[in-house]
Amino acid sequence: MLCGRSFLQLNDIRARAECLVAGSCKDHVILADISIASKDARFSDGHLKIGVAAGDHATIIWPLLCGMAKAKYYLLTAESFTGEEAKRMNLISLALDDTEVEHRSVEIASRLAENAPGATRWTKYALNNWLRQAGPIFDASLAMEFIGMASPEGKEGMDAFLQKRSPRFPDDTAF
Repeated sequence: MLCGRSFLQLNDIRARAECLVAGSCKDHVILADISIASKDARFSDGHLKIGVAAGDHATIIWPLLCGMAKAKYYLLTAESFTGEEAKRMNLISLALDDTEVEHRSVEIASRLAENAPGATRWTKYALNNWLRQAGPIFDASLAMEFIGMASPEGKEGMDAFLQKRSPRFPDDTAF
């Protein structure tokens, strides 16, 4: 289950999560300028479960936010973790009780709206240069993900996912 209506992002300033956060929804929450999740929200990256490389923003942002060791652990094991753990790992800004998420999100967004727009934009631009430097990492990871989707591993992974069974990946791969 993806976030659906429980995911909210306004003006690229904040994101909140109160549910299972997976797929591109997870990336939107993590990549938000200020990200707020319920302590009980569940995060997961399941690329490897379906036989493809993590070819999205996780290869850029996770090592930057939580370090290479944690990024490798969670991306290679596809183990899920809570919003509270995401906060502890620095993947998100805040982890709050369910009842506080909406109120605190609006409060922070309102405070940010009072800032000077140009200064806010310039600060965000300067900070996001960290991500722009990682462009080649994103390009390579996305290419590997798409190559994987067309591979026997990707086909088996997707079939297994759709059939709700464990995948049986082939022993021999092209790479």
